[in-house]
Amino acid sequence: MTPIIQRGCLLLVAGSLLLTGIPGQAQAASRRDQAAIDALNQRMQAAEADYREAAVLIGNADPEGQKRSDTALEDMEDVVTACMKQRGCSVPTMLAAYKRLLKLNADAEAEVADEPEGDDDHVGPIAASVPEAARAAHLLQEDHRFDKMVQFNPAVQAGIRRWLTDMRGALISSHENYQYMRYQMLPAYERADLPEALLFGIMAKESNGKVHATSRAGAAGPMQFMYQTGLRFGLGDDGTGFDTRYDPRSAAQASASYLNERMRELNRSIELALAAYNGGEGRALRVYRGSGGRNFWDADVYNQFPPETQDYVPMVIAAAWLYLHPREYGLSFPKIDAKPATLRLSQPSSIYQLTICLGNRGEREGYMRALRNLNPRHQAETWLPAGSSLNATAKIVGLYNRWCVSGPRAELARTLASSDARSAIVRLGPLTPVTTGQAGGVVPGEAAGATPAAALATGKPAAAKPREYRVQKGETLHSIARRFGCSTNGLARANQLRGPRYTLRTGQRLELVGCDK
Repeated sequence: MTPIIQRGCLLLVAGSLLLTGIPGQAQAASRRDQAAIDALNQRMQAAEADYREAAVLIGNADPEGQKRSDTALEDMEDVVTACMKQRGCSVPTMLAAYKRLLKLNADAEAEVADEPEGDDDHVGPIAASVPEAARAAHLLQEDHRFDKMVQFNPAVQAGIRRWLTDMRGALISSHENYQYMRYQMLPAYERADLPEALLFGIMAKESNGKVHATSRAGAAGPMQFMYQTGLRFGLGDDGTGFDTRYDPRSAAQASASYLNERMRELNRSIELALAAYNGGEGRALRVYRGSGGRNFWDADVYNQFPPETQDYVPMVIAAAWLYLHPREYGLSFPKIDAKPATLRLSQPSSIYQLTICLGNRGEREGYMRALRNLNPRHQAETWLPAGSSLNATAKIVGLYNRWCVSGPRAELARTLASSDARSAIVRLGPLTPVTTGQAGGVVPGEAAGATPAAALATGKPAAAKPREYRVQKGETLHSIARRFGCSTNGLARANQLRGPRYTLRTGQRLELVGCDK
């Protein structure tokens, strides 16, 4: 068994004991007990010091460093094990060492961002082990409450099966997306005393962690709020035309408030609160009161919810369960270098251009989704002026400085992002039949309605008069703009449409201003 797995198993045991209570901790320690506790504290301090020295050796490429770091971690685990058996010893105090090493790792991460792209990603023992250990310790003490707050039953098991089979890719993508937004979303759930796993489960089922997701029913954002419900919890137009349902921080805050409000009404039942989230709070409250307070899985309660809600509740719980227990199911979530940082543009750019020049080092699908999720106010194709600031990560900033400021890749990205397929089409005017005696079939002419000679000489078409178009089913403003050779932003302004989604309805009339076709 590897040190990482050993450490995970140890923390699982420690967390379970912390939740159930360790006998003797509440009692005053005797002198002999106190002496034993002091000795354990000294051992933990010595192991932490050894680990820090090992990190320096690893940074200097000294092969002895890896061996010493493994030994130090094993010593720390032994101390935690002994502490669990020692009357009066505080396991959380011992686990605090992992959090200090997490801080050490955060300082080291910033040095990785500017590495040359040709090198392999280097993940030392701190980056590979300590963050997971500290995160696990936090979850075991705080978030594993979720395990006791829900029922683990065949419906949840079926949901787990679906997430681990045909929906595994969606679950992993959701986890990757969440890691970038975690620092924005998690604080709201922590303040509301709600489990992080619940936040992840809802987000994974609702949007897969895509902040611009919009359903056919009109629900929007990473947590999929309907417009009117969002207004009740502080979401909506912020006065600039931006709908804050798409903002991950605001959406998480509204979601936490909504869930706590439902749980106060529904006897702190997560299942019923989720049923209200999906199937309507009015229905959930009526069913709960009418059943005399029975739980969601009672047949008389369960059967009063629509099939969508009957599927939704176990799927959210299953995603949350896998978030807490990935190794048990052979699930490996990719490690994401998501340390927040500000990216300041040194020249005009768009998210499309940045996505191209950044490449996809360390991220299988590149950084477009991360940049869009962290900057929901900006459309991917919109050009931002020099000096603009974007939410990013330390790694993205490092890649930007290396590949996007100057050089062949930066120029290529600019060219590709600026390319317009319409410019490949040459308009020389209408074709008219050749008169008798002329060779060939047709030649350019200037009959009534033909392109003027001046336009032929310059290659530019005459300006088209504004006209109206009726929106067809399934069309978006972007697809209409491409079809008629217009600017998306220009169409939006002309028709007073607000971003970022520019929602259209079938049959809506649009004025085609500035269109070439």
